[in-house]
Amino acid sequence: MRVSALNIFPLKSARGISLNEAQVDAFGLAADRRWMVTEPNGKFVTQRDLPQLAQISAYADENGLTLRMGSDEPFLAPSSPDRRRQDVIIWDSTVSAAVADDEMNQTLSRWMGRPLQLVHFDEASRRTASVNWVGEETPVAFGDGYQVLITNTASLNALNENMAAHGETTVGMERFRANIVLEHDVAWAEDGWEAVKIGEILFRLVKPCARCIMTTQDQATGSRDIASPVPAMGRIRMSADRSVPGPLFGWNAVPVGNGTIKVGDEAQPVGAREPWAIKKR
Repeated sequence: MRVSALNIFPLKSARGISLNEAQVDAFGLAADRRWMVTEPNGKFVTQRDLPQLAQISAYADENGLTLRMGSDEPFLAPSSPDRRRQDVIIWDSTVSAAVADDEMNQTLSRWMGRPLQLVHFDEASRRTASVNWVGEETPVAFGDGYQVLITNTASLNALNENMAAHGETTVGMERFRANIVLEHDVAWAEDGWEAVKIGEILFRLVKPCARCIMTTQDQATGSRDIASPVPAMGRIRMSADRSVPGPLFGWNAVPVGNGTIKVGDEAQPVGAREPWAIKKR
């Protein structure tokens, strides 16, 4: 089994960036989901309620976050430590974040057609993943709840086979916005792993990922007028465990250790667990 793809999403719910290699630390892949869009009151905004966020390209470096949409010129939001701060809400977490300047926020609002602002998870920000699932406090930025999302190519193949058998158009792995994609020949094998080791880094698989409406959206345009994997996930991947209800695809993971991982690296399952319960159809 090997790593077949690595992706980061510098701006939560915007377009992803494919990498040949990635730095990993306690927060996950470097630069992943360190920026987020919120309403002026601080409530987070994603493709779930604003699908056109998929049209924004985002690139992060030491200078800040560069955004671009359509034919507009790229716009840099600097990573300046002296910007104003605001408490922002992401799911059940309240996070102190740095707020971009008025010019950036006005540009973002114009692109999206509603008042919005850009916020940054910087060195002063604090958030932790759910101790109920992870077992200890671990730092996480603006990911939905955990540091890394891992998927398996054989699982996507199985999903697409079911879709094709029901006359539905197949989908690509980009619909699932994974950080690490593993090339494997057994569908859903990840359900029975405790962890995956890539190089010197252990990725603990702590919770299966329940999927939402974002899987139904084109990840370049935000359009929902395309094939949806949700019916197939409902047929073959509906959780039978009430602790994580809904259709499942991929696993949330917590990294243990720092270092570099690359596309092509060998990945080894570590440990075994009882496979997650899936409803029988």
